[in-house]
Formats: sequence, structure tokens, C-alpha cells
Amino acid sequence: MPRNNKSSLIQKIASQAYVTFTNCSSSTIGDNKVFLEQQTELAALISDIRAADLKIAPPKKVSISSPQSSAVPPVTYMHICETDAFSMGVFLLKPGASIPLHDHPGMNGMLKVLYGKVNIRCYDKLDKAVGAESETERQFEPPLLPFQRDDVRRAVLRSSGLYSEQSGPCVLTPLKDNLHEIDAVDGPAAFLDILAPPYDPDDGRDCHYYRVLQTAGKKSEQSSEDETWLLEIPQPDDFWCGGEPYPGPEVSV
Repeated sequence: MPRNNKSSLIQKIASQAYVTFTNCSSSTIGDNKVFLEQQTELAALISDIRAADLKIAPPKKVSISSPQSSAVPPVTYMHICETDAFSMGVFLLKPGASIPLHDHPGMNGMLKVLYGKVNIRCYDKLDKAVGAESETERQFEPPLLPFQRDDVRRAVLRSSGLYSEQSGPCVLTPLKDNLHEIDAVDGPAAFLDILAPPYDPDDGRDCHYYRVLQTAGKKSEQSSEDETWLLEIPQPDDFWCGGEPYPGPEVSV
């Protein structure tokens, strides 16, 4: 029997997300006990969500290639709801699709796989290295062009892991795991995505894309993981996101 909208799990998630992220400041989140408690409650709810709760399912027949494949977006998005505090929706990745390395400026987020498997690589930005430009150039082959030097960022690969519908949520914060790339593994995949606050270029929250240049081969003082260099790039030509209707329970916030 269908659950009442007010008691649906996705409605409870939306309501908890609103409580968690309304009036929170990214500068005080790390020390905000109330926020951390609300975030933990939100993560617990998201851990229970399944594709069937949103009336979505993996495609029954997957075509790896077709004459129209170049015109079909590799990723589509189902919009569920959005407020000033957060946005929520579902990303659907076709087999072999990837969401390129990108950031979430000043934003928190949670990602929960609904079906399929994805590999997620998360990065943290570090303070930009201090040194002569010639030193920076020598780290890369081919050398950077002059106009690219200001677009290089020092970062650290914080984690790399495989997520499935049995996995808990992948969490990002303004300072930790804020950059990530997502690859569909062994078939199509879908995940619920919450971002708080939503992207808004007019408020300094535009999405920036990056390419990994080179692992530095040394350990960062701020982390035991591998240090690397990222070059900010335009949105890759082979990535774009289409839209499709959300078939699940209605959500109101």
C-alpha cells in the first residue's frame, strides 16, 4: 500500500535536510554541535533510502552504443525540490559515464547510491604552493602555458572508494572531500544528491571543473594521502547533463 506523502521516507529526508541546513554557516559548522547532531540524523535517514522508494529502477535493457549515443546525455538529473537552504535530486549515470572532477564552493553535501555502483574519488584543496614559477612549471609535462599558471591548485587525494546501494552516504563539507569525481562501474547507476546551499553563481557558488595534472610523489604535511596538482578547466566537451521527470512521492518543504 502506498505510503502517505507526509510519511514517505523522501519527505522525511527533505524535512530533515531543511532543519539541518537552514541558518547554518559554513564558517561555524565544524564547531556546531547542533549542526553535527542534525547532520547525523539526516545521514541515518538517507542510509535507508532505496530506488523503490522513489519509484525508479535500473533500465531493463542497456545499449552500450547506438547511432544516437552522441546525442544522448551521459548523465541525467531528476529534480525533487530546492529551497534557499538545500537542493535535492537524483543523478542517473549511463554505463561508463562519469561526472568529472568538480567542486562545491562553501557547500555541504550528501550522496547516496540508489542502484548500481560508482567509484568516488574525493580531494581536498591545500594552500597554494609558494615558489618560483619555474619550479611549478617543471612539475608538469608538457609545461603549463603562461595563462594556465593561475588556474593550478595544490590538492590532496583524500579517498577513493566503491559505493553501492548497500553503502552509507558519501559526505562532503566546505573544507573536506569538497571536490570529487564520480564514475559509473559495471553498468548504469543512480544516486540521491543533496547540496546545501544549492549552486548559485550570483552568490559565489559556481561549479568549477578540474583535471589532475600530476601526483607530486611526496606526502602533504596536512594529510597522509597523496598530494597532487589540479588545473581548473572549462566543462569537458564530453560531459553534459540532461533532465528527466521525477516519478516518486511528492515532496514539500
